[in-house]
Amino acid sequence: MKYRKMKYINNIILVCFSLFSISVMAQTDDERNTDKNFDRFWYKRAAQQYESAVKKGDTSKETLQRLGDAYYFNSDMESAAKWYGELFSKYENELEPIYAFRYIQSLEGTGDYHLAKGLMKIYSEKLNDSTFNVDQLKNNDKLIDALRNTQPQFYITPLSINTPVSDFGAIRYGNHVVFASARDSSVFTSRKYHWNEQPFLNLFIADTTSNGGDLKNVHSFSKSINSKYHEASVAFTKGFDTIYFTRNNYTNSKLKRDAQGANNLKIYRAVLRNNNWKDITELPFSSDEYSVGHPSLSPDGKKLYFTSDMPGTIGESDIYVVDILSEGNFSEPRNLGENINTSGREMFPFITDKKLYFASEGHLGYGGLDVFEATVTEEGFSKPKNLGLPLNSQLDDFAYMVDENTQRGYVSSNRPGGVGDDDIYSFQRSDEKCMQTIEGTVVNSDTKYPEPNVTVKLYDGEKVLDSTLTSNVGEYRFDMPVNCGHTYNVIAAKESFDTAEKSVETLLEPNFVNEVPLEINHKLIVREGDDLKIKIGLIYFDFDKWNITPRAIESLDTIVNVMKEYPGMVIKIESHTDSRGNDAYNMQLSDKRAKSTRDYILSRGIEPERIESAIGYGESRLLNECANNVPCTKAQHDVNRRSEFIIVKMK
Repeated sequence: MKYRKMKYINNIILVCFSLFSISVMAQTDDERNTDKNFDRFWYKRAAQQYESAVKKGDTSKETLQRLGDAYYFNSDMESAAKWYGELFSKYENELEPIYAFRYIQSLEGTGDYHLAKGLMKIYSEKLNDSTFNVDQLKNNDKLIDALRNTQPQFYITPLSINTPVSDFGAIRYGNHVVFASARDSSVFTSRKYHWNEQPFLNLFIADTTSNGGDLKNVHSFSKSINSKYHEASVAFTKGFDTIYFTRNNYTNSKLKRDAQGANNLKIYRAVLRNNNWKDITELPFSSDEYSVGHPSLSPDGKKLYFTSDMPGTIGESDIYVVDILSEGNFSEPRNLGENINTSGREMFPFITDKKLYFASEGHLGYGGLDVFEATVTEEGFSKPKNLGLPLNSQLDDFAYMVDENTQRGYVSSNRPGGVGDDDIYSFQRSDEKCMQTIEGTVVNSDTKYPEPNVTVKLYDGEKVLDSTLTSNVGEYRFDMPVNCGHTYNVIAAKESFDTAEKSVETLLEPNFVNEVPLEINHKLIVREGDDLKIKIGLIYFDFDKWNITPRAIESLDTIVNVMKEYPGMVIKIESHTDSRGNDAYNMQLSDKRAKSTRDYILSRGIEPERIESAIGYGESRLLNECANNVPCTKAQHDVNRRSEFIIVKMK
């Protein structure tokens, strides 16, 4: 069925869209098989049955898919990640992109961003021809790290009225707040929604406390609006005399279904007369064949934003808008387009005169649904921006509403540490500061290989702001965010290396990631022509000898230390003499010195395969004109008396 993809997040949380296509039929003995429970969206029961099937040996693609989905649709991300992992280990090349997306979302929901980023890299290469377009299937290695380091702007507090069941979607109603809850209202409480075995949702009203940070005195909102099925997600006109709300397709005590037998959601409108809500009517763009919900009114009352999976939807659910015309009529719905909507789910719009706020799983986030904001512009809306931690979390965060003047409001979440499945949190947003991050890679200037264990410091003038070490692949990142429009210095240092320094001037773009690459020069590793060498002074041997002297040990230990610093380094040893003495004798002496040099290095724990060769060349490779019978000074002859350690390979 089409609407199975409308996942009912976190037990009952996103009622208005995640409970699209609900089934409310009673379960009979003949229907107690696993697939039927899954098709009815009774995911808790289905998950147990699929796990039992797996234990009995059924590891088919379809069983593992549905087992992962059953947990995913109820926001048990740990179990979902486990079974999607099994699915990918067996059937990776046979799966649709939606399963890579769900697996990544599940991993992020458990905090495993490392593996999630790995999958992003894999699927960013595989999905060039796919129409499934979400940020989580792009190579966002740097962006997701930058997102996790975004400067916090919110102080959030859970409300005391939260219950062990689902509470969400707080909207201001004068000095009160209206919200949805599955709490016991003493009406229809024997009826349970088998998706998560909780009572159906109704609307409740509560008073705000004096400081506005909590709610109290909760009671049922309206007997005329609350039914025995789901009601949630409301919007009020400025005078609070008209309400728009979401309900199952339930009118005149009749529950209607589409051609596949699914019950969809509709937006209804009612007007307040004599303190009672009257004239409950569905909006004309609602349908028996698809769902609409999550209404939000523009401040001037001229536009109604909502969520739908109607024909023409880009993803699993999109945000639409209609114009409110005279005499209660409406324009045709308009999709907000690909700037806002993705191949995933966008829902819970909240519109102000400045911003559009909405929940999305398709834009890059921390896992599950995150809250985004898009600034109102003459052309429409700016690129959506993730509102960051702690407003958003690894799980689902949604139903954001705010007073733009005070920057106080409410958000709903199923994050760990709450009372129930979904809880309502109040928040205070602080002034936004333009902050950025600095990161980069340090490489060896001669080898061009990444240099590990380099100390990299961030300076503001003479003051050290942060310090870190490069990873085993030469990468570094400062934890401390930096200000926009400011100049900083980055300095890299390591023993046996010259320091490297770069200046960076940050732009005026919030959350921008400044890439600052550095090259650091090893004092002992140099390039001479086409060769890379470990450069040390003379190796001292006694006259006419090749045994290693104490003075030679000092120099050779330097070679050993460099090779231990670079465990992938392979060298070859060449020993040379000057032209004084017999040619054949010089060749023999230099070869013995090369091999005794090799033997000493091996005795210090260097593996034999890391020395490719040790050869003496006598006076056959002079560096100057001081050949036989050419008069030269001692200093000129000494230039040719040398041992060379040429780097053959560096991993």
